[in-house]
Amino acid sequence: MLASHPMSTNQPIVLRLGHSPDPDDAFMWWPLFGIDGEPPAIASPRFQFEQVEIDIEAANRRAEAGDDLLEITALSCGQFPRVADRYAITACGSSMGEGYGPKLVAATDLSWDEFAASRPRIATPGRRTTAALTLGLRMAGVEHEQVETPFEEVGDRVLAGEVDAGVVIHEGQLTFADDGLHLLEDLGAWWGRRTNGPLPLGLNVVRRDLETTHGAGTLEEIAGLLERSIAHALEHRTRSVEYAMGFGRGIDHETADRFIELYVNRLTVDAGARGLEAVRRLFAEATDAGLVPAVDSIEFVRGGATATGG
Repeated sequence: MLASHPMSTNQPIVLRLGHSPDPDDAFMWWPLFGIDGEPPAIASPRFQFEQVEIDIEAANRRAEAGDDLLEITALSCGQFPRVADRYAITACGSSMGEGYGPKLVAATDLSWDEFAASRPRIATPGRRTTAALTLGLRMAGVEHEQVETPFEEVGDRVLAGEVDAGVVIHEGQLTFADDGLHLLEDLGAWWGRRTNGPLPLGLNVVRRDLETTHGAGTLEEIAGLLERSIAHALEHRTRSVEYAMGFGRGIDHETADRFIELYVNRLTVDAGARGLEAVRRLFAEATDAGLVPAVDSIEFVRGGATATGG
């Protein structure tokens, strides 16, 4: 459906796009902003995209607070039920782990039974993150305490003995062993064994009220531009990885490229029915466990169409 636009002006509509300062998000969205002073590779006569780098837990809090909502933002999948009235999920831009995900790590090599019996204190990268939500599901029936910790400090606090274990995200999923940490559980692999599906970690969402403010079809128009951005980034992979390296917090090119390959996959291009089912399953289990409120329906907005699931 083509957008029915209100009376246009000479000034483009600014859409702030919030993304985590990590390689996969930077890889996907640079074509909308341009780099090195060049104009955006994916341009729109109606919209101008403004880059907002924001930690994922900060993005979760901002979406929940309701003040100065970003028009488009990365969001932890586990946070979406709390803001479903404000945002819709785009079919593109999600981070889904196919048999891998956040890593639960410790400073020593423990068996699961030893760990579970210790009433552990576990550092998590924020209580609203999907990492914390999935940990809650994995630790069901096990007495434990989650300790909110900035994601970049989780490993250090585990090694310092301030907590018994921690959940590492972003590039820490690939570098934890080099830092001297031991794997207790790959939460994405655990989820995959139980469900035979991917673990939906991060979502890309767009404000629902843009449809009213800027005309029918606006969400589909925006989703189409986002889809084109990811396609352009993949078609120009070398340049995209070089740019994304600047968001890798000192990791080498090989590690950055591997991380991008993990989290910019076919479900990122279009989550489709399999991604929709994965999100639905995660919300259903988390709701049953009392970890998130119930969601009546789930929408995936894509350029030209909206897929809905219960």
